[in-house]
Amino acid sequence: MKKNRHVGAHIGALVASILILAPFAWLVITSIAGQTDLLARPLRWWPEHVTLSRYREIFSGAAGGVAAQFRSAMVNSLVVAAGTVLISVSVGIFGGYALARLRFPLRRVTLLSFLVTYMLPPIVLIIPLYLLMARFGLLDTKLGLVIVYCSLATPFALWTMNNFFGSLPVELEEAARVDGCSRLGALIRIILPLARPGIVATVLFVFLLCWDEFLYALIFTSTSDAKTIPVAIAEFTGRNAVDFGLIAAGGVLAAVPPVLLAVVLQRHLLSGLTAGALKA
Repeated sequence: MKKNRHVGAHIGALVASILILAPFAWLVITSIAGQTDLLARPLRWWPEHVTLSRYREIFSGAAGGVAAQFRSAMVNSLVVAAGTVLISVSVGIFGGYALARLRFPLRRVTLLSFLVTYMLPPIVLIIPLYLLMARFGLLDTKLGLVIVYCSLATPFALWTMNNFFGSLPVELEEAARVDGCSRLGALIRIILPLARPGIVATVLFVFLLCWDEFLYALIFTSTSDAKTIPVAIAEFTGRNAVDFGLIAAGGVLAAVPPVLLAVVLQRHLLSGLTAGALKA
């Protein structure tokens, strides 16, 4: 019976893996399929004509075209995501620690108020954010996107890090303070190394939030100076035709940085997802 349960678990994991990876596999196949294969009926699961021309177009396309805009958008996305991660996770670490360890009036209300702002639908905030950014000259700038994304990512980082810090034993910190560490010293020397899995998980989720965000990037940017990858991929759609292969190639390239980041941080990510996630 125990052996049958193990076999069933492995079969279930295999089926789940196939269902999850199948769309990505189809995305890759579409990106290398010839145009005739994409339009063929009945559908061809494997193309007769394999081509890498779309990738060559993206990496070596002439300046001013959609390919050059995509290259610029990748750089913009990396800059915006890195800036947002740096600011939001830094605020989340110190703010989450304060909310987890310090006792002050309305502490719980403060934490819940941050969570409520994270739960607001983005469409509700577009008009006030647009007016503010227009007044301060932040439209169509990477700095403007960083500020907007920080308003979305910081409440999430605060909530996540608060839960993770709350799951760590306070006795370790107290012992460090008895040995002469200040509160900040105990945080840096004792708590942060223990909280590394939670920090890694928060970094990854904040990065993905910025990397995949489309609505604000579409509304607040208008040129290649600040457009991000989701907007650049949407612009692969022509006026009279849609090159699904080019869109798929852009999707494959857009998926590479998050996948690499998840693979590199996998060990810390798994423990970060399971530790402190359920503690309120």
